[in-house]
Amino acid sequence: MTTTAHTTYEVAVAAEATLGEGPTWDAATGRLLWIDILGSRVHTYDPATGRRTARTTDQHVGAVKPRANGGLVLNLRDGVALLDPDDTFRWLHREPVPGRRANDAAVAPDGSLWAGTMRYDEAVGGGTLSRVGADGAVTTLLPDVTVSNGTGWSPDGRLVYYVDTPTRRVDVFDHDGGLPRNRRPLVTIEEGAGFPDGLTVDADGCVWVALWDGGAVRRYTPTGELDRVVTLPAPRTTACAFGGAGLTDLYVTTARVGLAAPRATDGALLVVPGVGRGVAQPAFAG
Repeated sequence: MTTTAHTTYEVAVAAEATLGEGPTWDAATGRLLWIDILGSRVHTYDPATGRRTARTTDQHVGAVKPRANGGLVLNLRDGVALLDPDDTFRWLHREPVPGRRANDAAVAPDGSLWAGTMRYDEAVGGGTLSRVGADGAVTTLLPDVTVSNGTGWSPDGRLVYYVDTPTRRVDVFDHDGGLPRNRRPLVTIEEGAGFPDGLTVDADGCVWVALWDGGAVRRYTPTGELDRVVTLPAPRTTACAFGGAGLTDLYVTTARVGLAAPRATDGALLVVPGVGRGVAQPAFAG
């Protein structure tokens, strides 16, 4: 299969995020949500008007997602919380663990939140992937994760893709609405190309994965073949999501943490216009 290279991009938000992550298109508001984990900030961006907002959280935030009835669900250092439309904050599930923080999260087809955690020191097996229901009930899906990262479902919901970054793999599970099963590798990122981080799945069922220390987003087919590479001027690309009115623009978050001489694009929210076609994502049911 021929691999297509793509390098056209725009700076959507010239932020200086320490660890930009988790872009999510909120169809109800026409905004992109994203976060700065270590900066403890939740950002929004409206591409139609250019309007941006930033909200500081009381602790490190690993992910933010829209809720079906308005407001946001937050994957925070000490657990999962809800922010109501009137800005009322309340914990849905609070479970502080010393030395551990929240990381990436995704909303499943049933409206539950699959929330990841990791140790600050990135100790092997120190993190988890858990399912958090609208009622706050928690089921541990993967108990021995190191850096829980990208999670996404195939368009028909029968497959779920997942990244534990140090494994260098994008794994795939069978999923019938219950627990994920039959884990196997979809692809292993080769040495020198970076580490897999956040991901999204497009309307063709292909997986787009951002490469930390790779300065790129790659698209893999459902059989694991590489068929597209988007090269970006930020080595620490962290996650990606489709947004815009037609879900054709790929938004990519980046980080500047650990870089000796960060550039203007490091920590910015980038966008690659018209590069594919995404799938509308469900909102959290709680």
